[in-house]
Amino acid sequence: MKKNTDNISLENYDKQNLVERRADLNNVRSLYIMKNIFSFLSKKKTLKIISFNNKYQNKLGICLDDYKKLCEIYIDENRNGFGKILELKTKTTIFEGNFLNGKKNGKGKEYNKNHDIIFEGIYLNDIKMSGNGYDENGNNILKIEEGGKGKEYYDNGNIQFEGEYLNGKKWNGKGYNYKGEKKFEIKNGSGNIKEYYYNGDLKFDGRNICGLRYGKGREFLCGNLVFEGEYLNGKRYGKGKEYYFNGEIKFEGEYLNGERNGKGKEYKFSNNKLSFEGEYSNGERNGKGKEYMNGKLIFEGEYKNGRKFGKGKEYNWADELMFEGEYKNGKRWNGKGKEYNNSQDEIIFKGEYINGKKKYNKLKCWKNIIYTI
Repeated sequence: MKKNTDNISLENYDKQNLVERRADLNNVRSLYIMKNIFSFLSKKKTLKIISFNNKYQNKLGICLDDYKKLCEIYIDENRNGFGKILELKTKTTIFEGNFLNGKKNGKGKEYNKNHDIIFEGIYLNDIKMSGNGYDENGNNILKIEEGGKGKEYYDNGNIQFEGEYLNGKKWNGKGYNYKGEKKFEIKNGSGNIKEYYYNGDLKFDGRNICGLRYGKGREFLCGNLVFEGEYLNGKRYGKGKEYYFNGEIKFEGEYLNGERNGKGKEYKFSNNKLSFEGEYSNGERNGKGKEYMNGKLIFEGEYKNGRKFGKGKEYNWADELMFEGEYKNGKRWNGKGKEYNNSQDEIIFKGEYINGKKKYNKLKCWKNIIYTI
């Protein structure tokens, strides 16, 4: 009997021990899984809200306490209620407040990396509806009242904008420069406006829709016109012209998403003569084009990322062909060609280029007598 009793006790002991070991194993497993699941977050600057999902908890054995320990944040499955968004590295709070259906709704506060408050107020579907904004020195630079009315200020305390906001953007109102003079006025979300630099110089004069440049407008720098043309969604779009500080034209052509795109022409500073005409994309010469010097054609060919690339021809002042072949990264690469001295009255090279190197067949010209070297 003693033997049987010992066996029963040992069996009960093993079962109890097994339950405890399984509990420890589940705890370790859940921590291990959570760390691996969220390890990719360490590569990101901020830790966004992550909802706890009971379905995944049941499948993976992740307990809510472990979740809280790892994330230091908890919002229910629908992201409702009070919550925080943390900066991952320092674990400091960058937002705390109320959420509804996953979005900021109700009272909330935003912080910068030094944990200084940069906004405190009321949110609706992630949009600031009322409250106060601050710069890094604690100066009140934004005030939004109930109903969308608000004011923006320069750091010197002078008003910069006064009016209404919609979806977080200026919608209707008046703006002023630091001298207190009217800066711009927007009516019903669109209209003609003027923007000024901090020192009071005119920055932009044109049309605006919902806080973005739209339609015809002009840009200024240091009191000088530097661009005039069309805009779409706040960026240069369509036809436009750029100017040097002396008022001479610098470029005229087409734009897309704020950059030169399509056909265009460049002009040389001081003499205002054509220096290039051709195709552009992403702000650089791309496609076919021609270069000029003092009104004379000196090159015609293909470009890539702003450099000569592909087939091309070079000419001297007498419109004589100097080189014809291929180019790569702006350099002669393959083909036959001629080179002249600075006065362009003497041939110093005649031959071929192979992979960017000369295949020598030099000629020396002197008093109409040619010597082969």
